[in-house]
Amino acid sequence: MKVNDRRQDVFELLKSSERPVSAADLAHKFGVTRQVIVADIALLRASNIDIVSTNRGYILKANLPSKPRRVFKVSHDMTRTLDELNSIVDAGGRLLDVIVNHPVYGDLKADLNISNRRQVSIFMDKMDLDGNKPLSLLTDDYIHYHTVEADSEEDLDYIEEVLAKEGFLVVDR
Repeated sequence: MKVNDRRQDVFELLKSSERPVSAADLAHKFGVTRQVIVADIALLRASNIDIVSTNRGYILKANLPSKPRRVFKVSHDMTRTLDELNSIVDAGGRLLDVIVNHPVYGDLKADLNISNRRQVSIFMDKMDLDGNKPLSLLTDDYIHYHTVEADSEEDLDYIEEVLAKEGFLVVDR
């Protein structure tokens, strides 16, 4: 199979799938390595195909089930990152991203896709392992934003209450 044909077939498979498809499953189906699939996905994304990476595999953004989302403005020092992330997932939220407003570069966004404590732990391990720092350190006041998804608006209200109670929520006046 030609490379471009395989990529087109990967796209068509994702287009017809309502659930994430793992790189391993795609690799098996197309008789290539997982690394080849990861490269194919990167090239599909580069051609403006909106593919989302989840903990279960790849899915087209258009095929994601729509759930309510809210952007929370939060602030804390680096020592409270674990507490903040756990507070959100424990309250039923899924952290989709983190956004900081940099004085020179404008809004910088990184996808997180974190929905449980195990994923929080993996994220924090990656931070500690290489001495990486959170994006919020790029701002003097540690202010950053999280887009959070939940099953209902009521769940988002609860997450907001938890963030306020824990001292993370920034309220503009």
